Amino acid sequence: MNWITQPWPWYVAGPLIGLTVPALLILGNKTFGISSSLRHICAACMPAKIPFFQYNWKKESWNLLFVMGVLIGGFIATNFLANPDAIVISEVTQADLAALGIIDYTHLMPSDIFSWENLFTAKGLLFFVIGGFLVGFGTRYAGGCTSGHAIMGISALQWPSLVATMAFMLGGFLMTHVFLEPLMKIVGF
Repeated sequence: MNWITQPWPWYVAGPLIGLTVPALLILGNKTFGISSSLRHICAACMPAKIPFFQYNWKKESWNLLFVMGVLIGGFIATNFLANPDAIVISEVTQADLAALGIIDYTHLMPSDIFSWENLFTAKGLLFFVIGGFLVGFGTRYAGGCTSGHAIMGISALQWPSLVATMAFMLGGFLMTHVFLEPLMKIVGF
């Protein structure tokens, strides 16, 4: 049982994730992606006649079950199969995070940022509300999320997915190395 609570090496986890793509294609001609599930949920729950939600969402119910399995699996992994060892972060990264006020590494997500207390602060507004909106907008604008484009799109040799993945990476690098520190100072972090 010890092997399931420890992080798996990249050469095991990577191929398992990569094999999801051909498995979905071979078993049911389905494509991998998470962001489209929100559209399916809205189409199922919204009685309004919004054209974007007027399609046969029941054909995509497998995707909703997949997302439910991801949520249940995440809950089980977090609450029952969590790694008992401390999270290992390099000293350089610890110094960079400490400069931003992040010093608690006891959980996978730093509680200095991701906590209920922070939700109703300027920092919470920036991270959760504005950040969530930008992620949602970007996902819709790019025609899919990072997992859909990077894992499914590139493996299917789709040029737009390669461009989208490069844009995701460039945006992440710019945010981390250029914009993050000034934004953190603005919100008082």
